[in-house]
Amino acid sequence: MDMLIFLCKVVIVSLSGVMAPGAITAATIALGSKDPKAGAIISIGHGMVEIPLIVLIVLGLKSILESTTAQIAIGIIGGLVLLFIAVSMLNEYRKPPSETKPKITGPLTAGILLTASNPYFLLWWASVGLGLTISARELGMVAFVLFAAVHWLCDLIWLSILSWASYKGSTILGPRNQRMILAGCAVILILFSIKFIYDAAAMWLGY
Repeated sequence: MDMLIFLCKVVIVSLSGVMAPGAITAATIALGSKDPKAGAIISIGHGMVEIPLIVLIVLGLKSILESTTAQIAIGIIGGLVLLFIAVSMLNEYRKPPSETKPKITGPLTAGILLTASNPYFLLWWASVGLGLTISARELGMVAFVLFAAVHWLCDLIWLSILSWASYKGSTILGPRNQRMILAGCAVILILFSIKFIYDAAAMWLGY
């Protein structure tokens, strides 16, 4: 019963995190407009960063992630990564509709980069995620493995739904609107980039 209650909590907390709009959401919609499987592949890249991170947090990474130096570095690097991807998207937008393809980066690479460079994702795991990780560890190894698997499945299901919906929508709307979706997602990533860098700079300057 304790295990079932815990896993239900994992699903609720995980969905509240993955369903919140963010850089991965924007990238999933942009890449999903051309490939309905993009969300699933992005979730694999996301998991390649997330699963080892869960283990490292248990081993003591939390204190490093919470340090001011780490948060400033992650914020600046993350902002620059998002800016690079956004500029790549805008370059695709400038091409004629017939030539527009999601060459920004592959969905697997996007999942890895957007996860590893997201300061809010890392801080979520150092706070909210840490509580779930400790509870899983206290329930035993089976609970810990199920926790990691269920959390990742929430990512997989939601991102797959997003990319499928984006693909269906763009197919109906046509090439011109696919390009508009791409441009809109690029603008969103630029805003996140500015936010990441601004927060890092404010922390550095002591605001």
